[in-house]
Formats: sequence, C-alpha cells, structure tokens
Amino acid sequence: MKTERNYASATVTDKAVRALKGGHPWVFADEITGIDGEYENGGLIDVFSSKRRYMGTGFINDNSKIRIRVISNNANDRFDEAFWERRVRYALDYRKTVMGEDFSCCRLIFGEADKFPGLTVDRFQNVLVTQCLSLGMERIKYIVYSLIVKVLREMGETIDVLYERNDVKIREKEGMEEYKAFFEGEGLLTDTDGKTVITENGIKYNVDYINGQKTGFFLDQKYNRQAAARIAKGRRVLDCFTHTGAFAMNCAAAGAEHVTAVDVSKDAIEMTKRNAELNGLTNMSFECADVFELLTKMAEEKKCPYDYIILDPPAFTKSSATVKNAERGYKEINMKAMKLLPRGGYLATCSCSHFMRDDLFRKMLHSAAADAGVELRQIEARQQAPDHPILWNVPETDYLKFYIFQVV
Repeated sequence: MKTERNYASATVTDKAVRALKGGHPWVFADEITGIDGEYENGGLIDVFSSKRRYMGTGFINDNSKIRIRVISNNANDRFDEAFWERRVRYALDYRKTVMGEDFSCCRLIFGEADKFPGLTVDRFQNVLVTQCLSLGMERIKYIVYSLIVKVLREMGETIDVLYERNDVKIREKEGMEEYKAFFEGEGLLTDTDGKTVITENGIKYNVDYINGQKTGFFLDQKYNRQAAARIAKGRRVLDCFTHTGAFAMNCAAAGAEHVTAVDVSKDAIEMTKRNAELNGLTNMSFECADVFELLTKMAEEKKCPYDYIILDPPAFTKSSATVKNAERGYKEINMKAMKLLPRGGYLATCSCSHFMRDDLFRKMLHSAAADAGVELRQIEARQQAPDHPILWNVPETDYLKFYIFQVV
C-alpha cells in the first residue's frame, strides 16, 4: 500500500480475491478468513489477500451476508467529503449526458453501478426520493444527500424535497430500522403531502412518493414504453400488471383503438384511472383482476378481443432458490398470452428479476411458444434505461429483460 490508514484489515479467500480482481465489490461472510484490528459496523475496513496484497477498502457490517462492500481499490483514496463529492458529480454528470431532456425525471444513483453500495436516489422534478439498504451508506447519508442537493442546484436544477423511503424489510437483515421520513437539509421542505406530478414521454403521472411502491414510480421502463407504443396505433391492447398505467397510457396516447389496463390492486387501478383523466385519455378501460385468472378465463371462453398484449409483472423471484418456480409463472402467463393472440398479433413481455437471467428468460419464451403452437418474430430486445447503468463486472446491475414479438 502507498499510504497507511488506521483501518482494521480483513484477509479474504482466493475466491473473494478473484471476484475483487474482476471488479465485483462484494465480500461475503464465508469469504473472510481473519480480521485484525478494531472496527465498527458500517465503518471502513481494508481488504487483503492471503499474500497481503491490498484489494480495496469498503464498508463492513457483521449483520449482513454481504460482509464487506468495497467502495475503492485505490490505496491513496481518502474517504472524506471531497471523495464523495467526486462520486456524486460523476454520477450526476453521467445522467445529464445520457438522459438529456429526461434528466428531470430519472434515477440519479443506482447503488453499486455508481459505487454507492445499496443506495438508490430517484428524481421526480423537484423531489428526490432515496432508499438506503447498506449500513455504511446510512452512516454517511447526511454528507451524500447534502452533496447531491448542492451539486444539482449548482447545475441550475430546483430541488425542494428529499424523502427517505427506508420502509423495506431487507434493512432489518442489515441491522437497520425501517422508516419513512423527510430529510432535513438546507432549503428543503419537510411538510408536503407527498404528491407530485411528473411527465415522462409526454405523459403526465401522479406520483405518491410517500405511499407508492418503491420510490413512487418505476423509471427503468421509460424507453421500453416508447418502444411498446410505436406499434400500438389502431390496436386493441391488454396491459397486464398495469401498476400506474404507464404502458397502457403510452399506447393509448399513441393512437391505440382501445386499451384495457388490468391489475390485481384496487389502488393501482384507481391511480391508473386518475392518470388517464389527467392526460384526457378516453380510449381506455380499467379492470381489477388477477392476471393469471383473467387470461385463463379468456382461454376457457375462447374469447380474446385483443391483438396486442403487454406483460409487465412484478419480480416473480428475488433469490436463486426460487428461480424454477418463477420460470413456471413466467411461462404460464406468456404461453396463455401467446395462445390468446390472433396470428399476427403482438406481445410485449419482460422480467425485472436479476435472478431470471436473460438466457433463462429466452429459454422460457422458446418453451412457451412451442407449447402454445406459435412462432415468435422478434421486433425488439431491450433492457433498462441508461439511468440504471449496467456494470458488466457486477451482474446484479443487469436485471431488466424486455422483448416485443409478433406472434406468427
């Protein structure tokens, strides 16, 4: 090492060394063979190979299976405010470049992809919504959040609110409490109703960032919605798992003959109705129903008034242990949709689970098409929007698969 720092040191297995050399930032509990020195959970620790080669420095947390989250492999780094300001500026400059006019509504920080382990920051116009899933970031959040607001304002952007959506159970596994709260910072409001309106692809949405799912709105499908809308003109569309109605409204605004938005959640359907009214869309209807049951019922009745079906389900698996069950669920809804569509109809389908890898998803689609007795003509294969960047050495950042087919 070029400089000495007063951190404890962890020695790790050859397996961990290979992963760190390859650029993956995680060290798991069973990959640590020894620790020298004192440390606090959420604090920094240096990582070494068995041959005492410096591998990096990261946050340690004894409560987590991911015991160390490496944030730098530069032995000269000093993890002060200037260090985090460089990281913030790098992330925000990247978004401003790749998102252009969409910089006002995008993901500003995407965890490990931006070297802020476990941290998500979404921007909805003048509102920032955060979610912190690592103790290390929790301990320095005031510095990071203040820097994000400062740098955005320097860019000429208006930021009035920062809200923390830390109401997720995974925090308990990291030894942290669940909570929701306004962040108190210079010039930030702490008494709003938690509602705002955003515009994406020319469509307006009501966003409830206090009680909505995750941070209030899913930004990762932004350009996939545009792709889906491009073939919607004149079609009768069934948008399954509609959530806030985003795919449905993009298709309706693009000139679909009619769009039916379906979701099992009454709250989601009510929100979709409000969003449709906000945009003056009258070529839509809404149904509160279980998608699996709805598709089964249409198949039994041999009645499908649609020639375009969109499947945007929640993640059916959040661990490698349940991938097989998830694959069956994905296959069931896709096969049913393929059978229902007329020849020449269109299918947009996706998975937002990292564990359902693209090769598994494609294999599932092949199997579903074979069992449905159809062939798939691929129109587009897409991933998440670039504000959710994919690091090739961190496969967990590559999670969204999106395909559009003609069923022939």
